[in-house]
Amino acid sequence: MAVTRDRVVDDLRRQAFLRALDVFDWLWAAVLAGALTYTYITYWGLMDTYEVGILGAASLVLTVMGWNWKLLRALVIVVAALSLCSITLYGTSLTNGEERFLLKYLLSSQSATLWMSSLYVMATLVYFGSFLTNSDFAGRVATAMTWSAIAMGLVGLMVRWRESYLISVDIGHIPISNLYEVFILFCIITSLVYLYYEAKFRTRAMGGFVLLVVSSAVAFLLWYTFDRGANEIQPLVPALQSYWMKIHVPANFIGYGCFSLAAMIGVTYLLRTLGEKVRPDGIIATRLPPLTLLDEVMYKAIALGFAFFTIATILGSLWAAEAWGGYWSWDPKETWALIVWLNYAAWLHMRIAKGWRGTPMAWWAVVGLFVTLFAFLGVNMFLSGLHSYGEL
Repeated sequence: MAVTRDRVVDDLRRQAFLRALDVFDWLWAAVLAGALTYTYITYWGLMDTYEVGILGAASLVLTVMGWNWKLLRALVIVVAALSLCSITLYGTSLTNGEERFLLKYLLSSQSATLWMSSLYVMATLVYFGSFLTNSDFAGRVATAMTWSAIAMGLVGLMVRWRESYLISVDIGHIPISNLYEVFILFCIITSLVYLYYEAKFRTRAMGGFVLLVVSSAVAFLLWYTFDRGANEIQPLVPALQSYWMKIHVPANFIGYGCFSLAAMIGVTYLLRTLGEKVRPDGIIATRLPPLTLLDEVMYKAIALGFAFFTIATILGSLWAAEAWGGYWSWDPKETWALIVWLNYAAWLHMRIAKGWRGTPMAWWAVVGLFVTLFAFLGVNMFLSGLHSYGEL
């Protein structure tokens, strides 16, 4: 009886959700279906069966996400329009990137990435300015800058994808294969998840603190670009020429982004706690979100990140079995991925099963950032192994 009752409740909720969809929601679904059809027709010869499946699944996910988060529609439309503009301007020759104004200064992958970097740094400063002055207008500007940075970062990745094929069809690949590309992906995912929680909880006071970790990633990205020339498109090594990369890496970096977001929320929580003790009527204590809200965002971010990181770890094992003949080899990257997984599994266990809250969990989330950072970057810097594809 209980199973039947639950099923009826689920059916009623599903029907209510579908009735709540308006004409623009269905138009959004139709637009994505049209884009999916166009992509299949245009690029069918360049895609294998797995890529066709991934593209279809991505279209379905974007449809549902757009129904629930209206601003995401605008982001997708802007990114698609700018990317198609850039692809059209390139035509069939990469040399157009140096000859055409829009490509050279705005829409080439490198130009778009530099715009992304500038916008993230400016958004960080404006968020802090909004926090210090309690200016709602400055907060809205900071949010708009962050959305713009995400859009330019996505345009940079989409155009870089096309540029790789313009070099050679054999070199062409999805741009998530090295440290340069995944740092862009990290910035996009971290800030996009933050914007979701910003809209959901209707507060911008966390923005500056969260974007500090994004701006730090931008600083590394710029150093990596200008000092090491990491923006140059290189052929994939054989082990990376796999459909697994297209799903393993994005899932992994949703995890990394959520864990980083949770750590910065943890920093905000600790500052709010300190502010209430030192000066209860000060800016820190009165303008930062309530501790209960910060605790909730921290928990939701870690739970989301843990789910995707678990999926990424499973996918990575399947990929390893195909590439190296074994599901697990205790490679340094694998070992540290397991450490990260165990760390957040323990965090969630203590939160859910033991009811831990507050300062200890905030400190744990902050420490978790350094564990995650070493797994993400430190392994590439100090250790070598089968995953040594992104050395500094």
